[in-house]
Amino acid sequence: MKKVWKWVAIIVLVLVVMGIIAAVKIYSDVKSTVDEIYTPITDDETDRLSDKEPFSALILGVDERANDAGRSDTMILLTVNPKLGTTKMLSIPRDTYTEIIGKNKQDKSNHAYAFGGMEMSKETVEALFDIPIDYVTKVNMEGFKDIVDFVGGITVDNSFEFESGGETFKKGEISLNGDQALAYVRMRHDDPDGDFGRQNRQKQIVEEVLKKGASLNTLLKYQGALDILKNNVAMNLNFKKIQSIQKNDDKSLGNIEQLYMKNGHGTKIDGIYYYIPDETELSELQDTLQEHLEVK
Repeated sequence: MKKVWKWVAIIVLVLVVMGIIAAVKIYSDVKSTVDEIYTPITDDETDRLSDKEPFSALILGVDERANDAGRSDTMILLTVNPKLGTTKMLSIPRDTYTEIIGKNKQDKSNHAYAFGGMEMSKETVEALFDIPIDYVTKVNMEGFKDIVDFVGGITVDNSFEFESGGETFKKGEISLNGDQALAYVRMRHDDPDGDFGRQNRQKQIVEEVLKKGASLNTLLKYQGALDILKNNVAMNLNFKKIQSIQKNDDKSLGNIEQLYMKNGHGTKIDGIYYYIPDETELSELQDTLQEHLEVK
């Protein structure tokens, strides 16, 4: 009997050691991946995360194609206040007519990325909302489909039937693979809510990916997730800052309030469509974001 318990103890010890080795390997791989996708921009001097101060982040979903710098067709602005335990999230309409900082011209907000990448996008959104932006993350929308396929596809509740990218999306609950999910979120011209409808579909996809991505089976395939990140993501967040967010701000990131730019109007200038923000709404959004960041 003692021999049996001895072997049980040895097996348990071996499993524990293997677990420790695996944890160290995962830590090393994750840190290596973050180091690889880290992309500093000119004025990266803030370190407010370590002080649990409010901070802001800009997420850019970029359509990158051959011989084209791409445009940030998805622009999501986050402000996080760890003291209040809250996050505010604003989807910026891609056609928003605003000054492109560094080009000295008025144009669509999503053109800032084509003109000057992450840095010009950051500066343009900073000027539009009169707030500092601390961190920028760029995600290649073509890689978006790889993420959906990685989690084994997703299921969403579609509010109306439409066609996009050669696919027909029926009303009701539908299952999507990566290519279908990309076509699903790209459609906006046939949506009665225009770009706002597209933003809601983006949110659907992200929520479903997060749900499936948290499963044990997916976590066990972490190396595949890291490969997708390396191929499709760039950000000016280093590993230390990401650890700080995970440690200090997880409650804030779980308490998200959606903000919208919905009172503006569309118009054409020289035959090109633009979204003109409502001045009163824009001023209110500026006040809200400034107060949340405690810069007002």
